[in-house]
Amino acid sequence: MIDIEILNRLNAPTKQERLESLREVLKTTEFPPMVPQYINNHIHTTYSFSPYSPTAAVYAARMEGLCTAGIIDHDSISGAEEFLEAAKLVDMPVTIGMEARISMDGTRLEGRRTNNPDQVGVSYMTIQSVPHDKIDVLTEFFKPYQAARHARNRKMIEKINALLPGIALDYDKDVLPLSMAKENGGVTERHLMYALAIKLVQQVGKGRSMVEKLASMGVSLSEKQTNQMLDMAYPFYEYDLLGILKSAFVPQIFIDATDECPKLSDMVKLCNEIDAFLCYAYLGDVGDSVTGDKKAQKFEDDYLEDVFECLKEEGVKSVTYMPTRNTPAQLERLRSLCDQYGMFQISGEDINSPRQSFVIKAMENPMFQNLIDATWKLIEHENR
Repeated sequence: MIDIEILNRLNAPTKQERLESLREVLKTTEFPPMVPQYINNHIHTTYSFSPYSPTAAVYAARMEGLCTAGIIDHDSISGAEEFLEAAKLVDMPVTIGMEARISMDGTRLEGRRTNNPDQVGVSYMTIQSVPHDKIDVLTEFFKPYQAARHARNRKMIEKINALLPGIALDYDKDVLPLSMAKENGGVTERHLMYALAIKLVQQVGKGRSMVEKLASMGVSLSEKQTNQMLDMAYPFYEYDLLGILKSAFVPQIFIDATDECPKLSDMVKLCNEIDAFLCYAYLGDVGDSVTGDKKAQKFEDDYLEDVFECLKEEGVKSVTYMPTRNTPAQLERLRSLCDQYGMFQISGEDINSPRQSFVIKAMENPMFQNLIDATWKLIEHENR
């Protein structure tokens, strides 16, 4: 995590203020050497959910020695232009894209769980290496899907209020101000839980009183989570709390996404038209969660060959995965199938929490050189 004072400056209210703050910060900044193996193509920003604006994300990535970075936000690519401008200021090549939930209706994976913890029949996919003159095309395409998500979010807020009397969250007053919705940013379940976390802190405070409040709400804390709730000095206390709340309450308030999820055939067509890479995001069965808000759960491993057959049938030609999130056996199988089916392999590990490092240490392993090479291919492709 970068210095909190610098982070606050780089998270200023407007894009112009953020970039100007970066120019000022750079006058007294000495960056570490770039490490050729350190790349990360899946960094979330405030345009979905993150403690980092696009400007702050670029600065933080460069401060950790990354030689390149990539922006990925949920349902939105609206932070990409700022990300590109900030990257020029720090002299770091970057790649841009976004993430979407895709309906698998009409495919062989219809009604089956793939990489989505919350819903069967809907898969997370990324749109990578978007040509810079096609940013507006994606923004316009996703506007109706964003509107549908807002409608579903409002219904989930109603369920939170019914489940937790005395909370009284208001979507317009408590949730939207935490997002970049006014600039076509995405609003996710994390925003709902963050609003709930802020409301709880306002009501009962931090520390032991929060531990007791969570217990009264039926939330069982691990030793690690208890220690986090007792750490009243941590500047991102509400982020730790939202991770706890997400695990405890999202399953209870979740409403299946329908109208906000484009069909796979439509996404394949769109990505072909704009010359971007549509990538299936492999998750694999989860044990311990790196971000602390994903429970142990089985995903697509039991029928991974069917996933690849589906991708081939539907015209998806790329797979993205997270080397440090999977076991060696999972990675060996996945990479073998990518080779078998001729899939372009991309990597990136999602950054959306202040406790996470931007560095993917696994990239130091020579076996992942292909993923580093792929990153430079993405950058070259979108800058043609």
